[in-house]
Amino acid sequence: MVAQKITIEPVTRIEGHAKITIRLNDAGKVEHAYLHINEFRGFEKFCEGRMVFEMPYITPRICGICPVSHHLASAKAGDAVMGAQPPRPASLLRELMHMGQIVQSHGMHFFELAGPDLLLGFDSDPATRNVVGLLQANPDLTVKAVNLRKWGQEIIATLGGRRIHPVFAVPGGVNKALKPAERDAILAGYDETIATIQTGLQIIKDWAAAHMEDINKFGVFPTGYFGLVNPDNALELYSGQIRLIGADGKQLEKFEPSHYLDYIAEHVENWSYLKFPYYKKLGYPQGVYRVGPLGRLNNSESITTPLANEELKHFKALNPGKPVENTLYYHYARLIECLYAAEHVKDLLDDPDIFSTDILNTCHNPQPEGVGVIEAPRGTLIHHYWADETGKIQKVNLIVSTGHNNWAMCEAVDSVAKTYITGPEIHEGLLNRVEAAVRAHDPCLSCSTHAVGQMPIILEIRDAHDDLVETLRRD
Repeated sequence: MVAQKITIEPVTRIEGHAKITIRLNDAGKVEHAYLHINEFRGFEKFCEGRMVFEMPYITPRICGICPVSHHLASAKAGDAVMGAQPPRPASLLRELMHMGQIVQSHGMHFFELAGPDLLLGFDSDPATRNVVGLLQANPDLTVKAVNLRKWGQEIIATLGGRRIHPVFAVPGGVNKALKPAERDAILAGYDETIATIQTGLQIIKDWAAAHMEDINKFGVFPTGYFGLVNPDNALELYSGQIRLIGADGKQLEKFEPSHYLDYIAEHVENWSYLKFPYYKKLGYPQGVYRVGPLGRLNNSESITTPLANEELKHFKALNPGKPVENTLYYHYARLIECLYAAEHVKDLLDDPDIFSTDILNTCHNPQPEGVGVIEAPRGTLIHHYWADETGKIQKVNLIVSTGHNNWAMCEAVDSVAKTYITGPEIHEGLLNRVEAAVRAHDPCLSCSTHAVGQMPIILEIRDAHDDLVETLRRD
């Protein structure tokens, strides 16, 4: 057998564009598998010269899946630049919108994107391994899944006027108060939402019990874990400090989000437009870490809502005293967070300040820079703006959720390819497992590939044996 290269393009059921190349040796074994992020974006550069108050409406256009996350992170960075801390009711309303985003995004990913693999099987017919196939196989569950996402989207639309690219948060607060009738409309769907999420939790737990062999060999590797927590190290998605634990579960750092550059650097590889963040003190790649649901639950010692906290105890029991390293448990962690977000919606709506009209701080004390950090569904999202005395943006730095997970996605792809593709026969279901290694992280590639600069073109000429003959480069 001669050496060959397999290309999976595009990777399906994710947001954005990516491909995977798998290089096989003469024996048909995988030498290495690469995840290539082949989009290119320019938001950091073309935001220069814009006013800081425009940023919450510009940066959400990075993505149609994560606009709420960028909207709120940008507004928080704007708060800091303008020196205008929002009144408490405004922060409650922002957090309410954020919980709607968590519910709709996590719900969509589990049922519509990951669900076809889990419910229909990795080896099922790709023509029906999608949401249409789910509808045919289990119409009742599919309708419940659609309603789950709809509930989260309606929270966003209630506050921001529309489900995508909301117009709501501004530096210093928000532009709309909540009305009692709107609160009642949201609460009307609460019980169904909780029930659907709990159905999903039972599905993933039953699936894991039946597929433990896959769970234990599918992308299992040590990393650090990174995310926001409250002072008691409980899960936090809107505010708090950043906590980083090592692969042994012990805390390495806990710091204010505005100090992130003291702890994080970014590595670059010539085969991807997506950078590789890492913990400076350990260097690259020893300092890589994971974010998102798996990272946050490993990083958190408790959850402040009762149902989700009970599920967290079961999650922690999967690997007592140490982090859960199994990539496929991202799906379990995602639903636990979805349950927390739904429970927290009710907590927020029960707060006495939720109907207050004290929603905007108009007293400004401009600062030369500001950082806004939020836990987007896919992980920690950082917006950092530098501005002049008028509020005009001079420089922008974005470290996006999927970027933090870049190393982990690449490692998972390589690990899963080497585990499942052993030759000589390579069928579609095996390649789908490699795609699923990416899919488990729920990447948002439009968000992550936002940097701008000189865009080199590298042309590699290889012979029939895939040996490099010549490299042409244009810088």
